[in-house]
Amino acid sequence: MIRNHPTQNYPAQSYSKTDLAHLGEGSVAYLREMGGEELNGKFPGLPHIEPAARLWALFAANGQPILLSDARDRAIAGAFENDLVPVSIH
Repeated sequence: MIRNHPTQNYPAQSYSKTDLAHLGEGSVAYLREMGGEELNGKFPGLPHIEPAARLWALFAANGQPILLSDARDRAIAGAFENDLVPVSIH
């Protein structure tokens, strides 16, 4: 038996770029492991980090950096401390 996909019962919605930019604000944080080279450009005012360093970065839904950690579980805890649901991205 083939079942309908649940979204087939709902009308399509369209979102503006502004709507999409604000999805998850105040409720979602994005967790990502990053190298020092990438981090040097993402976190303003951050002292130079060696390019080979690997750290966990937590970002607000709008892309604003929240925190850096050398341990994934500490970054996740930081999200929960700020009442945010952490979502891992690659």
